[in-house]
Amino acid sequence: MNGKSKIAAGILAACIAASCAGCSGSGSASSKSSAAPAPVSSAASAQPKTLQGDLTLYTSQPEKDAQALIQEFNKKQPDITVNVFRSGTEEVVSKVLAEKKAGSVKADVLLVADAATFETLKSEDLLMSYESPELKGISSDYYDADHTYTGTKVISTGIVINTDMVKKAPTGYHDLTGAAYKDNVIMPSPLYSGAAAYNLGVLTRTDGVGWDFYEGLKSNGVSVQHGNGAVEKAVLAGQKACGIVVDYLPLRDKAKGSPVEFIYPSEGSLSVTEPIGIVKSTQNEELAKAFVDFILSEDGQKATSQIGYTPIKSGVKAPDNFRSVDEIKNLTYDVAELVKTRSTDKEKFGKMFG
Repeated sequence: MNGKSKIAAGILAACIAASCAGCSGSGSASSKSSAAPAPVSSAASAQPKTLQGDLTLYTSQPEKDAQALIQEFNKKQPDITVNVFRSGTEEVVSKVLAEKKAGSVKADVLLVADAATFETLKSEDLLMSYESPELKGISSDYYDADHTYTGTKVISTGIVINTDMVKKAPTGYHDLTGAAYKDNVIMPSPLYSGAAAYNLGVLTRTDGVGWDFYEGLKSNGVSVQHGNGAVEKAVLAGQKACGIVVDYLPLRDKAKGSPVEFIYPSEGSLSVTEPIGIVKSTQNEELAKAFVDFILSEDGQKATSQIGYTPIKSGVKAPDNFRSVDEIKNLTYDVAELVKTRSTDKEKFGKMFG
């Protein structure tokens, strides 16, 4: 397996990742820092102790989680205001590409679903190369060799069930096409969620799964919703018995006492690492680097765990009930192929599900 394949697997989507939650939000920034873009930085780059100005983050991370992360960052850099635009990964990418076409990308930093998404952005020459000094403890499998993006966490997709409704839990994806779950399964749309788009690309190329799995779901009356958040809410409310969803949503609800369980499928898990990268045209380079460095630092990774995600940095404890990256049976595929076929995969899915 090559390095990029492992990046794509989340060792990489929201809907991600959650692309992960699947609800929209918006934000804008006024640039107070006017540092001009510089050539590639080395790991020896040093940040001033304190910085000041506004920074714009485009993300598919749930709004609440993004704000919790920013709050921790502001303990280190209280004079940097981080403004957020939040939506599903596919909409975030569309916005960035539209802004590039218009001649002005407003984002400084991108934090979205998966490596395949970032490979697309990289091919559009949208990303700055930055080798953070905080890479220690992060496997080279988890970041781009050119340092245009780095994974920030491990988010696995599996199956959520409502334990009040399901008497015999499914063990894998194929069980969801059976009569026991007729008209009672829900999943996020790959047309909205970056994680779901990644899942579609991998599963349709996995032996024993393929497009037949999606045909089986359709025949079984699956409901397709925008993002992972909508899937979790439907199962939690008892509108559907089970769904395909990212790990942190049901595991958080279970910790609160809700009647849900998360199942790591027998076929394997689909994982994204929600990478972070700096927009090449940023006028706030120093601030952007400070934000990236914090996310990848031990303090940033502890904050990631406290929010409820598996950290990507070695030695930082994962949340209770979460499997570590070493415990997850990971499904993967070549990232270059996933990038090349992403549009046609989504088009085929759109025609299949109308």
